[in-house]
Amino acid sequence: MKVLVTGATGFVGGRIIGRLRKAGFDLRIASRLPQRLAGADDAVALPGADAPEEAFLALMRDVTHVVHCAALNNDRGAGEADLRAVNATLTGRLAQAAAARAEGRFIYLSSIRAVVGPGFSGTIDEATPPAPQCGYGRSKREGEIAMLEAFAAAGREGATALRLPAVHGEGMKGNLRGLMRLAATGLPLPTSALTAVRSLISNDAVAAAVTHLLTRPMPPRPAYVPGDAAPVAMSEIIAAFRRGYGRPARLVAMPAWPFRLLATLAGRQASWQALLATQICDPSLLASEGWTPEPDTLGRLEALARQAAQAR
Repeated sequence: MKVLVTGATGFVGGRIIGRLRKAGFDLRIASRLPQRLAGADDAVALPGADAPEEAFLALMRDVTHVVHCAALNNDRGAGEADLRAVNATLTGRLAQAAAARAEGRFIYLSSIRAVVGPGFSGTIDEATPPAPQCGYGRSKREGEIAMLEAFAAAGREGATALRLPAVHGEGMKGNLRGLMRLAATGLPLPTSALTAVRSLISNDAVAAAVTHLLTRPMPPRPAYVPGDAAPVAMSEIIAAFRRGYGRPARLVAMPAWPFRLLATLAGRQASWQALLATQICDPSLLASEGWTPEPDTLGRLEALARQAAQAR
């Protein structure tokens, strides 16, 4: 069986490729940055969202399954039109071609932002009603819909979205990388601003989930919400990073109101609310089907900081 993996040069896509190779799959890898694929076997350029249908059908030659990791993330300042073109339109075009030519599964790496905004507090599972609050989240939700509609129109099963929380691992980006950099400074930090609890997921666990869904005999559900085994507090994340850097935690008991006032004066109330939001992903559905969540999130984060310190 051959698996087409898009976003092959990305942080998560690269880890998925390694896992699938170990599992014995043949691969075709595609990227919007084909220059990074030089020398790789069966490596192709990923067509743009406006490419002709033939370009997408050609990608599916001899392909059984598709794992769609390519995306425009919300940390690049992209406009909503660009987000929709890459995350929604491109996903729909790929799903249409896969439904027509690839007999297996289509796994779309989506995000919890497809269902909740950054300021949401609560538990997220497959039954959480989608209510995206940002351009990135709307584009990922539109990608999910386009994928499912393409398979339904072809009378097919096998399409699913993995709604991921923040992903940790070597090369991670976004807020987690920012927190690790903040931890590296050793500055004292107020515990009042670090009370939120979050679910994270390791890139290894994502790769294991993809492999599991490709090899499980039963067809997948339309969506899954994976996550590490236990959510962690923001203060625990900082402390784990600082242990890796060989620093004390330096978390100081201070009232929250000065920081809330500064956020208000700077027009960053939404960012403040997002910092305080508790977002817990319930991975029990996927776990009940045989996937194993990452059991040691804090140990993984500590090891990442240790690697970063040794690389200096």
